Formats: sequence, structure tokens, C-alpha cells
Amino acid sequence: MSLIITIFSLVFLTELVSWIGKTVLLDFAWALYCRMFMSVQYTRQRQIKAELLVTKKELLQTSAQDQFAKWAKLRRSVDKGLAELEKLNGELATTKTAFSAKFSSLVWILTTGLQFAIGWWYRKSAVFYLPPNWFGPLTWTLALPFAPPGSVSVGVWQMACRRVIKVGECTVKNIMAVPSEPIAVPVDAGVGPSAEKKS
Repeated sequence: MSLIITIFSLVFLTELVSWIGKTVLLDFAWALYCRMFMSVQYTRQRQIKAELLVTKKELLQTSAQDQFAKWAKLRRSVDKGLAELEKLNGELATTKTAFSAKFSSLVWILTTGLQFAIGWWYRKSAVFYLPPNWFGPLTWTLALPFAPPGSVSVGVWQMACRRVIKVGECTVKNIMAVPSEPIAVPVDAGVGPSAEKKS
């Protein structure tokens, strides 16, 4: 793949991630991860919750004074279930936190990190060459920091791609925006500059 398309694709991917939002992507990836690797834990969590609801309902229907032995047994069962549920919830929360850190690192590496790496690796390469004297004395600025004179550097191309994508995003948002109805503001005849002139 040519350098022009590679850089444009990376910038587009970075902007796409920012449009969608990292939290939305994280939630989607976490749901997918849970469905594939953690279905046993979530099945157990649902099972414990269902058992707790049934046991709590039975506990509420049991009199502590009339049926103390049964009430105490149900109470111990509820306490044990709550402790097990709390432990399982803690394990799942720890797993989600670790997953979140790894996912955020992966997203950073695939977007920003790759842009830095490509920018550094191709720092002395020209993305493309401009026709001679096209921008006059400003041509050398497009080659900054290390590209050959008369060319466009990787850094400048990344900035140009990002700007074009952002302008495209704004254009699409403006086209897709639902026009809002103008709000009618009532005008009081006794208030305003014309009312002051009359008095």
C-alpha cells in the first residue's frame, strides 16, 4: 500500500474512533469478550441473583417469631448468597478494569502509536512531490521537518488528511442535521424602545 493511502487510512481510523467514542467501542468489545470467554461467570451471576430473589421473597413471607428456625436458615442462605454474589461481582469488576486498560492501550497503539511510528520511520521520505515553484518560497515549509525540498512530508500530509476529514465530518453533520423550527417570541406592546419614545 502506498504511503499516501496508509497515512490517510490511519488518520481516518483515528478520527473514526473519536467519532464513535472509546467508551462505546470499549462497551462493545467487553460485551463480545464476555460472550466468548466469560459466559460461565455471567451465567453463575444470573443464577445467584435468581436464587437470592426467591430466597428473599420466602424470607419476607416467613415470620421471625413464629418460625424462627426456618427464618434463621433462610437468613443465613441470603447472607451466603450475597457474599458469593459480592465476591463474583468484584472478580468481574477487576476483570473489566484490566480489560479496559488493555483495550485502551490497543486502541492507542493502533491509532496514535502507528501514526507516530510511521511519521518517525518515513521522516526523511517524501509522500509526493509538488510541481516546481507551485507554492513559490513556501514550498520548503511543506517538506518540514526532514523531507526533501519540493515534497510534502509525512507530518504535513497527516495534518492535511486530518483537516480534510474534519471538514468532511462537519459537512456531513450539517447536511444530516434536522432543521429546528424557529421559536416565536411574543412581543409586548408596552415594552421596548418604541414604548419609551411615546412617554
